[in-house]
Amino acid sequence: MSVKYPAILTFSAILLVGALRVNGQNPPPAAGAAARVQASIDLTGYWVSFVTEDWRYRMITPPKGDYAGVPMTPDARRIADAWDPAADETAGSQCKSYGAAAIMRVPTRLHVTWQDDNTLRIDTDAGTQTRLFHFGPQPAARGNPSWQGYSSAQWERPASLKVMTTNMQAGYLRKNGVPYSENAVLTEYFDMSPLPGGGQALLVTAVDDDSRYLQQPFIVSTQFKKESDGSKWDPTPCLAR
Repeated sequence: MSVKYPAILTFSAILLVGALRVNGQNPPPAAGAAARVQASIDLTGYWVSFVTEDWRYRMITPPKGDYAGVPMTPDARRIADAWDPAADETAGSQCKSYGAAAIMRVPTRLHVTWQDDNTLRIDTDAGTQTRLFHFGPQPAARGNPSWQGYSSAQWERPASLKVMTTNMQAGYLRKNGVPYSENAVLTEYFDMSPLPGGGQALLVTAVDDDSRYLQQPFIVSTQFKKESDGSKWDPTPCLAR
């Protein structure tokens, strides 16, 4: 796995979850207004991973058996102990560690846009994945499970985005085979804050619930830094190792 993204081992305390809530007050949106109109923060643009924790699990592929920090069940450990990236390649399953439950932890760049007034789109250059955050009423049928699943989104006050993702295809929380099941539920909170000296930071707090493979919810926070343009955007395929 190549290292081509900024890797910083220390970071301002403003990236703590509590400190990232923006204090500005916005007038309430008109009833029935589209999600784009209701947005209290502007997530659009290009962002790059700002690695502040779990270096050895994110910037390189950890060895089989290195699962520290993940509250795995015995079934999960048995699956991870049998991890075989060559078998994943043969099966065409190189994207197992690029699903919704793991993609934000992959060193990557994000391109955030509005696909329409009620759908926020996030593209990643690592693995060339696309996530769609759907606002408003949800359909009764959500199709077959997929790597990115189905994400329901809503704005929260004072300035935060909450996203809940289900209907995911089973994959890996970490590249070395730590599994999540097709019944996993991913809840994420997206917050923004100014950086000291200029610029903007994005914090994504993720809570993975999976009774099959996790003994308790697995909570991680991931940081990104805003870039001025897409000149460094470099789509690459999924890699199994």
